[in-house]
Amino acid sequence: MRVLGLGGSKATDSQVKHLSSLLENPSCKLEILDLTNCSIGEEGFTALASALRSNPSHMRKLWLKGSKATDSGVKHLSSLLEDPSCKLEILELAGCKLTEKSCELVASVLLSPNSLIELDLSENNLGYSGVQLLSKGLSNPLCRLQTLRLTGCKLTEKSCEHVASVLQSPNSLMELDLKDNELTDSGAL
Repeated sequence: MRVLGLGGSKATDSQVKHLSSLLENPSCKLEILDLTNCSIGEEGFTALASALRSNPSHMRKLWLKGSKATDSGVKHLSSLLEDPSCKLEILELAGCKLTEKSCELVASVLLSPNSLIELDLSENNLGYSGVQLLSKGLSNPLCRLQTLRLTGCKLTEKSCEHVASVLQSPNSLMELDLKDNELTDSGAL
């Protein structure tokens, strides 16, 4: 099996821990895991990151939209993404109650060699400070990220300064989604 879709199943931490024990198996070749809108908290994220660290070479896409990732869950995923053997390319963390602290962790991932090419942080309260931290990682020449979604992240006109610095730096970014923020016309200038 290459794809497992459990989105909307309301999988809990204990169920994800059980799934993680299967993911650790070297014969598991799962490439895409959809856990959208599941009830995964810190225990689930710890187990998932540990499993993917044990068997990192196959997973390419991980959708965790609407989970209870919070900053502690992102910490576990960040350490996984910084592992050179991790091949995860697409990570969706939209609507996961992330804050500025998560942006600091994600920025450290973007500053390290990794396989991440698409990241969705939409519908999180990242604000100005979060974008400031992300811009440091995005401006790194090693950053391979091609798509970044920041829809509805409470960004304001002030955030545009950092967005502009990213757009002016040499990077791989081809798509930047800033819909549903409060950038205003003067921020776009």
